[in-house]
Amino acid sequence: MTIEEIQQEIVNEFSMFDDWMDKYGYLIELGNDLEELDASDKNDQNIIKGCQSRVWLAADLVDGKINFRGESDAVIVKGLVALLLRVVTGRTPKELLENELHFIDDLGLKQHLSPTRSNGLLAMVKQIRLYAVAYSRIEGK
Repeated sequence: MTIEEIQQEIVNEFSMFDDWMDKYGYLIELGNDLEELDASDKNDQNIIKGCQSRVWLAADLVDGKINFRGESDAVIVKGLVALLLRVVTGRTPKELLENELHFIDDLGLKQHLSPTRSNGLLAMVKQIRLYAVAYSRIEGK
């Protein structure tokens, strides 16, 4: 599936819920299903600055694709991490740089999260883009 198709799939999944309490419940469920991050990845280098809770995001370039791993110590944020990873992991740097992550706006996440969580979400997206830029330079050599 393309990044666009996955984003649309997520929007469709969330549209099944009538209110935000149900959507938060679904986010928590997604976070609970997220694979736990290795302790070695929970370091200062991988921590996302700007988040109220602790969030770690690690990435490796394997066969031209970026494999992301992440986790948070807050249940809703862990669900946000799971959503982001679903869209971005296994993609080439070029794919990540050429596609906007519009599902965040489409779902209304920024409007329904606390300002600190919304800022943290934007910080995660920024870090994903920074990984894509860095790995695209490595690939270009």
